[in-house]
Amino acid sequence: MLKKFFNYYRPYKWLFTLDFSSAIVVAILELAFPIIVQRVIDSILPTEEWSMIVWVSIGLFSIYILNTFLQFIVTYYGHRLGTNIETDMRQDLYKHIQKQSFKYFDNRETGKLITRLTSDLFEIAEVAHHGPEDIFITVFTLLGAFGLMLTVHVRLAIMTFILVPLIAVAVIIFNKKMTYVNNRIYDDLAGFSAGIEASVGGIRVVQAFANEDYEDKRFGSLNEAYKRSKYLFYKMMGLSSSYNYLLMRLISLFAMFFGAYYTIQGELTYGDFVAFILFANILVRPIERVNVMIESYPKGIAGFRRLQEEISREPEIQDSLHAIEVESLIGNIDYKNVTFSYEEHNPILDQVNLSIKAGETIAFVGPSGAGKTTICNLLPRFYEIDSGSIEVDGHNIHDIKVQSLREQIGVVQQDVFLFPGTIKENILYGDLTANDEQVRMAVKLANLEEVVSTLPNGLNTVIGERGVKLSGGQKQRLSIARMFLKNPPILILDEATSALDTETEQAIQEALDSLSEGRTTLIIAHRLATIKNADRIVVVTKNGIEEKGTHDELMTLNGAYKRLYDAQFAQ
Repeated sequence: MLKKFFNYYRPYKWLFTLDFSSAIVVAILELAFPIIVQRVIDSILPTEEWSMIVWVSIGLFSIYILNTFLQFIVTYYGHRLGTNIETDMRQDLYKHIQKQSFKYFDNRETGKLITRLTSDLFEIAEVAHHGPEDIFITVFTLLGAFGLMLTVHVRLAIMTFILVPLIAVAVIIFNKKMTYVNNRIYDDLAGFSAGIEASVGGIRVVQAFANEDYEDKRFGSLNEAYKRSKYLFYKMMGLSSSYNYLLMRLISLFAMFFGAYYTIQGELTYGDFVAFILFANILVRPIERVNVMIESYPKGIAGFRRLQEEISREPEIQDSLHAIEVESLIGNIDYKNVTFSYEEHNPILDQVNLSIKAGETIAFVGPSGAGKTTICNLLPRFYEIDSGSIEVDGHNIHDIKVQSLREQIGVVQQDVFLFPGTIKENILYGDLTANDEQVRMAVKLANLEEVVSTLPNGLNTVIGERGVKLSGGQKQRLSIARMFLKNPPILILDEATSALDTETEQAIQEALDSLSEGRTTLIIAHRLATIKNADRIVVVTKNGIEEKGTHDELMTLNGAYKRLYDAQFAQ
């Protein structure tokens, strides 16, 4: 794990060198002060040469000025280093999450993923900045101060330093305990964030059902769990800091008590005694730094471990070693003995076979949960099939690079997702390189012109989070406009007109018919009136593909399709 952690330093070697070297110089100069004081008391004061004291003071002031400058470098550039590393880690995690399949997101709460991207990484910046320099400077200062104390009085130095190992043992014990506690805190925080995301995101449903009291209690239990974890953390921190405080004060007390004894005995000069007290204070400083390390480092270590756990999870959907780019597809699609299950040993699709010719419009109908949407979602590899194969223009989709494959497929999903921003920005998501004229044409084809013309800022109107300022039908048409702009050879329309009124639905249906010409179109529909003119209708039930044919052919079979049709249009 350490190797992976330090790999993030590589792009910032110069920044790390600047920060680390400045911190070392600061530590060295701190050790110089007691030595100078000792010389002043023992060598300069007895001569009563005031000019020498003035020059020594000027020299010390110069050292303080230099240290002040170096402290700025350590604080500012050190934190820049930490922030850069935190940013890179967050970017790596986001890229990793983007590569995951739909199944990955089916099993995870959005709030927990957000926590992984935010809170888990906050403390890593502090560890990345302070970690190497704190450890080095702590060891260097302890050994340096102890070495200088030995030059003053060996027995006194050993008697004072003997308490340090007790602090080291405490550091190891408390660090282990607090790392465990921080893992628990992050777990509770993830649940806490997920609860907030669900409660705030679903506030309209909460208010519609008048369940504010229930949500308040649910939020309260999450809040209390997080609070208890924080209490435990601060309890450990309190025990650690109190224990170290006592030992640090004992070090100072030992230095003063036994130093006074040896001074009275004539084994130490007054300058030696004062210098030793100052060395003891320097010896205590890195121990005080250890207290901060015990509070901060376990958080960073726990966050980095969770980051590595997530990044080490291999994406289910990956390009094969010999995957190719495809610039354009014609649209011949073949499902061959395709089996798929969301949960093991519970297949949704079992040995499904279906051939679709380029330019055909295929409609999938059947009861909910039968697998209509699943069949279509397997084509762009949103999910990975268990067995069998899917081919497009003779290429197994596993032999086509995922991004290249998805660029050739346009999807309008039943649950429309719109990004915060303007109407234009959301349409441009279909083709980020499109010009204004192409955007306006997409708006026209999606029958969205009248809506845009009534808005105060037209295409530049801000639609709010998830398009909250638009009606259901308007959001659906905006999503369709986005697909028009992409203009792919293969279209998947998952209940694309389900939220439209009858008049608008007819206009959109004409536009979709026009767009489908010469393109392969897969339509998932419950409203059978919208797909009567499809080249073929595929009836999907829990038994798989039960019937295939045109509307007229299926009606004459007097089977599953006719039962669906009669149920929907029964008087």
